[in-house]
Amino acid sequence: MSNKLRWGVLGGGGESLIGVLHRVAASMFDSYQLTGAVFNPDFEKNILFAREIGIPTDRIYEDFDTMVARELELPEEERIQVFSVLTPNFLHFPMAKKLLESGFHVICEKPMTMNYAEALELQEIQNKNNNVFALTHTYTGYPMIRQMKKMIAEGAIGEVQKVDAQYYQGWINPIIHDPSLRSTTWRLDPEKSGISCCMGDIGVHAYQMLEYVTSMDIRSVLADLNYLYEDNKMDIDGTVLLRLNDSAKGVLRTSQIATAEENNFSIAVFGREGTLKWDQENPNYLYLLKEGKPAQTLKPGHDYNSPVSLDGTKLPPGHPEGIFDAMGNIYKGVARAIRGEEYDPMEFPGMRDGVRGMKFIETVVASHMEGNIWKTL
Repeated sequence: MSNKLRWGVLGGGGESLIGVLHRVAASMFDSYQLTGAVFNPDFEKNILFAREIGIPTDRIYEDFDTMVARELELPEEERIQVFSVLTPNFLHFPMAKKLLESGFHVICEKPMTMNYAEALELQEIQNKNNNVFALTHTYTGYPMIRQMKKMIAEGAIGEVQKVDAQYYQGWINPIIHDPSLRSTTWRLDPEKSGISCCMGDIGVHAYQMLEYVTSMDIRSVLADLNYLYEDNKMDIDGTVLLRLNDSAKGVLRTSQIATAEENNFSIAVFGREGTLKWDQENPNYLYLLKEGKPAQTLKPGHDYNSPVSLDGTKLPPGHPEGIFDAMGNIYKGVARAIRGEEYDPMEFPGMRDGVRGMKFIETVVASHMEGNIWKTL
């Protein structure tokens, strides 16, 4: 009998990039078996897509509620164990809530919910039911990000003094200038995306990454957002000043109108004794800078890396690994947690990341709306 986890998928059908990413990631370590799904709200397209990717259609359901009800009717040893929620933002909370209440484990795309109140409610439900919940801040799965976190924790650069995160994309630029085109993306619809586009979509990645690698909480923020047009309700660009404590401060710069940028996400952490830098478009290189010494370039797969970094490395040194591998590392950690195996808490972001992420989004928007003032997280 297969020991793979029975896995269900919500959303991610058709030409969805995120769907392919999750399916490949789940297949990497032979820990998951795609058992059932609702890929698309159109049942016919749902069935066609299941056939296209070569999975049985007997557990391809008409809708989410039907799927949960039918799965709960099955014996526990046949029932789906863990679901991935890959739908637009407004569906994350109701789906994750019902799944957790029904006893399923959950892997959820970010942002976790539409608002902070929903995030707190979801946290309470998870605490009560004690199910595994993972939030796919994918970049935390890169081996060199895990190495960066370990090195900072072990004092490689000394006390953190400044942090700097940049996340620049340009994909909204062709859309935002034409009012008729703005309705073509749910990212610019507050009913589907929440109160923020840019900060809710990519700014929260940068925020979570800074807290992840430093193991420090960002305590307060001052935001200046750009909506570009008065009739556009969603931010598409912004800069946020950060305070981690009395001595450690920083800046988070993010934009979706950075013309011709693709996925330019980079972070730098400046310590009293050194600096660590990482760039998502070149994720296999971690740069260590020390005063008076040549810059060092650390790469995945070498014995000088930490065990958790090496655990997330699949290939020998010199063989590039990328976004699919990073997501695969998150799925591997979730599988260990569900099976009750030993795992490092840094292997996947969880409920706390989601709650703090929603608090960040709401606080940043409030800071801007209230006149660009400091707001406590």
